[in-house]
Amino acid sequence: MIPKECKRLAEVDFPIAEVSRHSESSSRQGHPSTLHLWWARRPLAACRAMLMALLLPDPADNLCPDSFKQKARVLLPELVGTIKADDFALRKALLRFIADFARWDKSAHPAYLNVGRGLVKAAYPEETPLVVDPFAGGGSIPLEALRIGCDSFASDLNPVACLILRTLLEDLPNDGHSLAEELNYVGESIQRQLDEQVASIYRTRDADLNTIAYLWARTVQCESPNCGAEIPLIRSFWLCKKAHKKKAIRYNIVRSKNRSPHLEFEMFTPKNDAEVPPATVANAKATCPCCKAVLPAPRVRAQLKAQRGGADVEFDRGGNRLGGARMIAVVFSGNDRSGRQYRMPDNEDYAAVFNAQERLRRVESDWRENGQIGYSPVPDETISLNEIRRISVPLYGVTTWGDIFTSRQKLFLYTISESIKKVDASASCRRMCALALDRLVMISSAHCRWKPTGESLIDMFGRHALGMVWDFAESHPGMGESSSFRGWIAKLSSLSRAISSQIPNAGQVEQSDATHSYLPDESCQIWFTDPPYYDSIPYSHLSDSFYVWLKRCLPTSLISSDLLTPKDNECVVDRPHKLSNSTKNEAYFEGKITEAAAVGRRILNPSGCASIVFAHKTTEGWEALLSGIIRSKWCITASWPIATELKSRLNARDTASLNTSVHIVCRPRDSEAIVGDWSTVLQELPKRIASWMNRLQDEGIRGADLVFACIGPALEIYSRYSRVETADGKEVKLDTYLEKVWEVVGRIALENVLGTDEAQARNGMAGVLEEDARLTALFLWTLQSTESDVTSNGAISDDNDQDDDADDEEEVPTGPSKGFSLVFDVVIRFTRPLGIHIDTWEGRIIETKKGVVRLMSVTERAKALFGDAGASAVAYEIETDPAKAAQFELSLGVVEAAPKIKSKGRRGRPAVDVTDDDFSTEQQVTTLDRVHAAMLLQKAGRANALRALLKAEQQRGSDFLRLANALSALYPKSSEEKRLLDAMLLAVPR
Repeated sequence: MIPKECKRLAEVDFPIAEVSRHSESSSRQGHPSTLHLWWARRPLAACRAMLMALLLPDPADNLCPDSFKQKARVLLPELVGTIKADDFALRKALLRFIADFARWDKSAHPAYLNVGRGLVKAAYPEETPLVVDPFAGGGSIPLEALRIGCDSFASDLNPVACLILRTLLEDLPNDGHSLAEELNYVGESIQRQLDEQVASIYRTRDADLNTIAYLWARTVQCESPNCGAEIPLIRSFWLCKKAHKKKAIRYNIVRSKNRSPHLEFEMFTPKNDAEVPPATVANAKATCPCCKAVLPAPRVRAQLKAQRGGADVEFDRGGNRLGGARMIAVVFSGNDRSGRQYRMPDNEDYAAVFNAQERLRRVESDWRENGQIGYSPVPDETISLNEIRRISVPLYGVTTWGDIFTSRQKLFLYTISESIKKVDASASCRRMCALALDRLVMISSAHCRWKPTGESLIDMFGRHALGMVWDFAESHPGMGESSSFRGWIAKLSSLSRAISSQIPNAGQVEQSDATHSYLPDESCQIWFTDPPYYDSIPYSHLSDSFYVWLKRCLPTSLISSDLLTPKDNECVVDRPHKLSNSTKNEAYFEGKITEAAAVGRRILNPSGCASIVFAHKTTEGWEALLSGIIRSKWCITASWPIATELKSRLNARDTASLNTSVHIVCRPRDSEAIVGDWSTVLQELPKRIASWMNRLQDEGIRGADLVFACIGPALEIYSRYSRVETADGKEVKLDTYLEKVWEVVGRIALENVLGTDEAQARNGMAGVLEEDARLTALFLWTLQSTESDVTSNGAISDDNDQDDDADDEEEVPTGPSKGFSLVFDVVIRFTRPLGIHIDTWEGRIIETKKGVVRLMSVTERAKALFGDAGASAVAYEIETDPAKAAQFELSLGVVEAAPKIKSKGRRGRPAVDVTDDDFSTEQQVTTLDRVHAAMLLQKAGRANALRALLKAEQQRGSDFLRLANALSALYPKSSEEKRLLDAMLLAVPR
């Protein structure tokens, strides 16, 4: 057994960059994520690497057992080559092995598996180590524990997660090969029954055509007088936006006497974007194509409520469409043509939908006539209103989980559910069939989108939310691997064989609350968990969409019989709103984390080690987590940021969403820990953070990732003590300490990017850039993304954020220049300790709305800097009289301070009256103002004026170029600001 005092590899070093490269890839073939969606699933590469680092002792530690070092020197050379005799060389070799073993193609390689398991056995020769994860979710951590030869215990409160865990950790390792054979046989039997059903409710006339999807639009009625037209709610009229193959829909307005105008659609090949009609709906407001009247959001919601969401077509008794959803196109592929093709819908397409509705009515009628035995055929469980901000569909009448589907989709899913319920198969096989059903639930709802750029269907969980989708895509259930039951059975069968061949033994799974005792005291060697991310993901609410079908197809012996998934004890924060009655706030979350961490501390062996993963982007979430950990008497010993989040996900764009997950390494605090001195802690803090920031930047960690990764080493100083006190004996609380941490991080960041001594800045000393420059620099520094090369072999983060469209419930900035955004909480944490008053700059360089601070683009500042006539007017004056460039600063700042623009000038050019009287303003012009002005002159193409201005700035001093160069390094590479700055700097006289 490793001595209690011996450090682990994870406490001294970790191959951040290499593991990050292998953690970001979106490769899915043979990956356990195939089994089922679970939100924010941890990449296997990161879990495997961190587990090895937590389990193995540091060879350079004096207490490291000699037997381990001897065995490691025998095992490693086969894979890493010759190892020098000193212990530091052995440490380096172990870290290299961990980095290589993180690769996806090495995870099942016999040589790597043998060495990995051999190292673990050498570290724990007497007893196999037990790894525990009480928030196991998708099962990445316990699965990797089994892969490297450990025992694992996984638990979760959510029954959907537990079903995934039991299949992944118990069924597949135990009998994966035999299960694969049984699954193929049973799956084919169910598919034959489905084929009969599908043939009767989907159009089958065109035997040579393979229908892929039906594209629909919900509709509302125009309420403008003398109109009353049906408005199809369409966000994009594009069908395909590929460069070599463009296809879209347009409409003709048909007007006739004695009836409202109506639209007739046709397909065409647009020559440019302008030919494609604009959206008819945005931010829940609908625009009538016939009269251009705007139907406000409350009326749109009211009309859709009357239609229970509007996903279904309304027919008369003869099957003629009266209203409701309108089919706008059909996607298909032909046997003689490659790629997606499109056609307009016809009466037969609607007839198939009508037939499905009639059959579903009979199913529901039969259930009622039989005395309503068992669950209703279609889920009638109510969607909770507590998560209305992320599951907003109840605002539109989608009040039950059955309402998120069309009638045809309900009938199809009901048919599969009944087949699974009646099949004669093992418990393991039935679980696998149920998971295949869930995969179809994801792509068989009225909240899936069509993606024109990829000609593909985006499932309903393209985001960690379920919002209204105005124009939706209905997949044909018989086509393709991802849309047919047969296709998913084949994938799961292949996964069964892969897992059983890679995992030597099964784990243990239990449905339980992480705050309850689930194992004996001091029974595990590693407590490694990935708790919920504060208010980021409403796990239980989202998983209800799966659970309502699972409990209909599986007996209670295989899944719980609760009405919906447990929510009362879930460790999350519910975002407050007027329809919510939830009390899950920050204090609740912190309390749950404290209880869970206390249980983990109790069950951990005294010689054990722990790691807690977190990736929330607000300081509120971080502080709640850290407070819970420290209150539970843990001592943080290291923290490692690993790039685990796909940069293509929606919420990573133009914001400071984290690309990394920080793995906080900790141990139980010594019961004899002393009281710390506040002055000593403060003296050590800047040195610790500065050295850590340098290390992380060398590893390619940037921006918000770097910010939060610094919290761990900062807390190493604080958490080692039983408490920290000032000289007069007053305890320093964690929130006070964290405020100091934010200050130190921000100060060091500014010193690095601006070369500014922040102590001088706060004292107003000469040579220090103004507040707006420091605010902008700090903002852009925090916004930077961690850059790392993505390989094609790594594991994935199953966040599934692949949708490229904004949520209709959110008002988002439009146009080419929308600036850059940070959460207000992050901005205020940095600026306040540094004495930067952000309210001073509101409306001038920043804009705050709905808890988000937006740094305005340079284009947005043009009017404030130059007045109504713009840069050209000022440029003309400078070009006419270059001496005025030296006075140019006085014409900038705010709108009131802009020069007076005359309406006439020589040859129609605008004239500017530049006199001292015009510039009497209380708001001082800043260096940042002048830099932005020069950028706008560059954009306007006024080279002569720009050169004159730059020459004047050089004569003024060094601040202008110092700030310009700093911002050039900070602005995102693809931004207009970066392009303008670099071009402007090229014009600086040498």
